[in-house]
Amino acid sequence: MSIPRFELSPGYTISRIIRGGWQLAQGHSQSGITAATAIEGLRRCAEAGITTIDCADIYTGVEDLMGRFLRQYRGDSTIQIHTKYVPDLNSLATLAKNDIAATINRSLQRLGVERLDLVQFHWWDYEIPGYVEAAQTLNQLRHQGKIRHIGVTNFDVTHLAEIVDAGVPVVSNQVQYSVLDRRPATEMATWCARHDISLLCYGALAGGFLSEKYLGAVSPEEPLENRSLTKYLLIIEEFGGWDRFQRLLRILRDIADRHNTNLSVVAARAILDQSQVGAAIVGMRRVRHISELAQAFSFEFDDSDRASIGRCLAQSRGPAGSVYALERAKGGRHEKIMKTNLNRT
Repeated sequence: MSIPRFELSPGYTISRIIRGGWQLAQGHSQSGITAATAIEGLRRCAEAGITTIDCADIYTGVEDLMGRFLRQYRGDSTIQIHTKYVPDLNSLATLAKNDIAATINRSLQRLGVERLDLVQFHWWDYEIPGYVEAAQTLNQLRHQGKIRHIGVTNFDVTHLAEIVDAGVPVVSNQVQYSVLDRRPATEMATWCARHDISLLCYGALAGGFLSEKYLGAVSPEEPLENRSLTKYLLIIEEFGGWDRFQRLLRILRDIADRHNTNLSVVAARAILDQSQVGAAIVGMRRVRHISELAQAFSFEFDDSDRASIGRCLAQSRGPAGSVYALERAKGGRHEKIMKTNLNRT
């Protein structure tokens, strides 16, 4: 089964499954794998039709790794590398155009390309002014030919609207979106539909929690294997706790059985079917996950499937609020696990 493509912008298509790069960052639990092994995994993704890869300037070592991958496999012109521009929280108040240009130039150098396919812009604190001006500077760099497309990540409607109203041609918003976390499903999806902006969704498998591994398992205890699991365990608590999460897993397992696939594939398909979703970003920890995820396009949910999921989700507590609001709440549990100063040159 091939991976379908999605037109993110006229003439620019991406794979509907995007290979996530955070798991390859130094400091993550997978960072001990060799560069050769990581590059081989990226090659296998591309051969399977997962030709779009997500990384970031703050994923330590990953842009350099992607650059090595491109040097070996650039003959495949369908490969796209999406990166992010994430200025440090400590630098926001004094951020200048030259700072932004220097970071973009650094990403170009690391990746070994003349133009970045998609730069996704993040701003840690809306109370610090400058995010509109920073986005406009990225647009100037786009006009200079250094950036092909501009996206944002973790922006809510109010602040994304400011950027769009300032004339920045945003094509995507990368947001956390899963059957556990449906914050983008209402206001964000509706607004993006009016402005022709697509959602690129991370956390579709909740860091691996939405998998057979956790069906019937007891709630894990700290310390967890990596910060990703810590993050998504908090989301499970917002959803309603471990017991309610287990009920959702059993429903997803029943649906998977009916369609001869697995729980993770069903969870991914549930998000791919949502309004304005262009692609799901998945960190594939094992090669077998590549072929498994292709199964997400081999079946259609029927009314019974959707009703079963809907009844369970109707009983969930949350997460509530707008996109990334919990993570921005100063002093909150979600905000405390964020690392906000990783982009030092």
